[in-house]
Amino acid sequence: MSDKHNIVKETAKALGMTQKELAERIGVNKDTLGNWARGAIETPKWAQKIFELLLIEKKFNTIKRIISEELQDEN
Repeated sequence: MSDKHNIVKETAKALGMTQKELAERIGVNKDTLGNWARGAIETPKWAQKIFELLLIEKKFNTIKRIISEELQDEN
């Protein structure tokens, strides 16, 4: 995987996590995640899907927070 598009690094950055924190979140060893990030081992499809879901979850939580704030402002 090229440095131009590194899903591990992009996901960690988008989630505001370190790679170690991301590894813990998805239940893999930090060295494994580091190998994916460096391109030493291809990031498995299942991990790529988890990264996508984590990013969706972050967006969902952001929207949920905004709506909640808007509703509170109305009261």
